[in-house]
Amino acid sequence: MAAATATLPIGAALGARSAESKVAFKDSPEAEVVRRCQAGDEDAFRLIVERHQSKVFSIIYRIVRNRNDAEDIAQQVFSKIYFSIKGFDFRSSLITWMYKITVNECYDYLRKQKVRKLVYESDMGVDDERTMENSSLAAETRAPIDVKTEKRDYLMKILSKVSEEERVLLIQKEVEGLTIDELAEMTGLNENTIKVKLFRARQKLVKAAAKFGTVRA
Repeated sequence: MAAATATLPIGAALGARSAESKVAFKDSPEAEVVRRCQAGDEDAFRLIVERHQSKVFSIIYRIVRNRNDAEDIAQQVFSKIYFSIKGFDFRSSLITWMYKITVNECYDYLRKQKVRKLVYESDMGVDDERTMENSSLAAETRAPIDVKTEKRDYLMKILSKVSEEERVLLIQKEVEGLTIDELAEMTGLNENTIKVKLFRARQKLVKAAAKFGTVRA
């Protein structure tokens, strides 16, 4: 099988692997759990939640970087999965389908946060702005920041220089370990577009790192 695949063009080989994975999932034990869930089996849904809740939470937390919000989003994700699973057509694996729902919920959260921030800032008066500035100055005079906190803030500064879409793609590729082929399937973008977006995002990170300098080891 490996020899036969090696003789195929790259696109055909990827297509063959994708087709094989779909067939494999349809015949997998988890697919049977999905079918039970689609038939209204509550225990089957609980099993899906137990198997995937930690992975879903991890994905969300890496994107939104707030534990309380990540927990709320995770609940929304599984609520959507519960009401949408009857429409799951087995054309992808369950985790790929769940990943799409999870990332879309994170995008919605980030968009809402941006709107809230704009409304909040537009309502701030001059005195409010001065109070915030004074608070920031006071914070700078406090005891030295913990190294872990400094590293986290440094990373957030770096990541703030890329768009929401680029940040999610970077996390999916570099942290979650997804392939370009899998990213294309999840996002609906073609592979070349994803490669270009990742390349530009990495360039932005390098420039931002040069601007902010290094962080303490």
